[in-house]
Amino acid sequence: QVQLVESGGGLVQAGGSLRLSCAASGIPFGLSIMGWYRQAPGKQRELVAFIRSGGTTNYVDSVKGRFTISRDNAKNTVYLEMNSLQPEDTAVYVCNAKFQSFPEVRDYWGQGTQVTVSS
Repeated sequence: QVQLVESGGGLVQAGGSLRLSCAASGIPFGLSIMGWYRQAPGKQRELVAFIRSGGTTNYVDSVKGRFTISRDNAKNTVYLEMNSLQPEDTAVYVCNAKFQSFPEVRDYWGQGTQVTVSS
């Protein structure tokens, strides 16, 4: 059974920091592309960052220089370090895992963790 369990969300003032974690089980974590998405009220889900199995990363422009995605393959966990948070970062942050299971690409989602940034 696949599980992606996020933690680390909360309420923080503008300029503050949070570190999100996503613990994965039931997937070939080391072979998976792990990503963080977010969805704010009334908006579409947005890809925030992802990290490939080899460790290369990509970020949406709005978080470059402020957020850092990383992974610990020994712990099957992906992290999102968020600094200089702004009210517009307020959203539910959701962990995603993608991996090849020939001939398909499997796609799994966590339940999400709320991040609220007050001004």
